[in-house]
Amino acid sequence: MTSWQSLIRDVPDFPKPGVVFKDITPLLADPAAFGDVVTALAASGRDEFGATRVDAVAGIEARGFILAAPVALALGVGFVPVRKEGKLPAATHAVSFTLEYAEATVEVHQDAFAPGARVLVVDDVLATGGTVAATVELVRACGADVTAVAVLMELGFLGGREQIAAALDGISLTALSRV
Repeated sequence: MTSWQSLIRDVPDFPKPGVVFKDITPLLADPAAFGDVVTALAASGRDEFGATRVDAVAGIEARGFILAAPVALALGVGFVPVRKEGKLPAATHAVSFTLEYAEATVEVHQDAFAPGARVLVVDDVLATGGTVAATVELVRACGADVTAVAVLMELGFLGGREQIAAALDGISLTALSRV
């Protein structure tokens, strides 16, 4: 276990009974650990020589924003928020999906990405994979291409990677930690 992993705490029965929430706030409060995580996530947007190979970073609401914005800065590209339904002010594309304990819809502005743009998707947790698959669909609806997905942690016992394998065909998926 790397040092930053020890800063993620489990909160049982949140947001509902039976769910163990992965609280990343202690990690975010530690500047060295947070910096290590940003650097590691940004590596998914670089080629083997360290050059940036993406044109934008999409961050998924809400904790994905916290991680994706500094990743975008580290890569020298723009940040695009993927938000919950009804939170964006201009015309949007929307995709609905099932979470491990709820239904949800995410949206992105229709003009969020230039056609053909290469996009890195960043989020905090890959659980069942629905949010990531929906985000890939949104990026494609804008005419852009997802080149990689990077998440802080993957909840392997939920099988999200396997559930979204078809949606990620040809897209690399990196999880910094697997629980």
